[in-house]
Amino acid sequence: MKIAVLTDSAANLSHEFINKNENLFVVPLMIVINGKEFRDGVEIEAKEVYEKLDTHKITTSLPSALDVEEKIKTIKKLGYTDLLVINISSGLSGTFNAIRLALQEEKDLNVLQYDTLTLAGGEGVIVKYALELIAKKTPMKDILPKLDQMRHQDSLAFYTINTLKYLKAGGRIGKVEGTIGDLLHIKPVITVNDEGEYVTLSKAFGLKRSLLKMKSILQEKFGDKLIDLIVHYGDNEEEAKELADKLRNSLNIRNVEVIRLTPVLGVHTGPEIYAYIANLVE
Repeated sequence: MKIAVLTDSAANLSHEFINKNENLFVVPLMIVINGKEFRDGVEIEAKEVYEKLDTHKITTSLPSALDVEEKIKTIKKLGYTDLLVINISSGLSGTFNAIRLALQEEKDLNVLQYDTLTLAGGEGVIVKYALELIAKKTPMKDILPKLDQMRHQDSLAFYTINTLKYLKAGGRIGKVEGTIGDLLHIKPVITVNDEGEYVTLSKAFGLKRSLLKMKSILQEKFGDKLIDLIVHYGDNEEEAKELADKLRNSLNIRNVEVIRLTPVLGVHTGPEIYAYIANLVE
């Protein structure tokens, strides 16, 4: 048995990590600017997307069918017998269903597909854990329950933003409360629920208080347990690094990564976003 993992660029994995894992394959989601398509993180960077966000018509789209087909061909050519597909929440994107349809007639690979019901670092954590399980020779049938444990019990992913307008514009508002929040300076703390939709976890007056609330949520969830942490940001890396340093002093953190949000997700959040993704260390 030789297992490959296929995921999408919404997992926000670095090029370095992808290149280091030879059994990991990533299909990029698409960013559409004034009708022209770009592969997320491959043909366009976040800085350019944010610069054009308020002056151009920018939307996002599923991975191209050709890109998916090429990845599957490569996986088979390299001799993989089994394929674990790990995707962005089906409640936020049609990617899961598009790849499911592309693989439904597949005869040469034993395919398992997992709906993470999350995105960004929350999805990336699950991909990394799957790769660890595969390296430990975990049988395919035992992998999905362990991914469920990581997703629903042992990790937490949430974020805050300075404005809801980009979520509204992209139709990603989901069950997030606070339609008039922008007028009242109420900043939501948003997570993805067990159905894979955005919901309001908490809210506060102003971005600073929202970030303080996020810290307290992490403390309540994990206490003094050892965790790994990802801090995502849009266009303010220095602020994100400062937040990461403060969290080091408040939580029992083994590793912390400060990672820019991949632009296909940044289209829907805007540049003023901070996300925390924490997971228990075994």
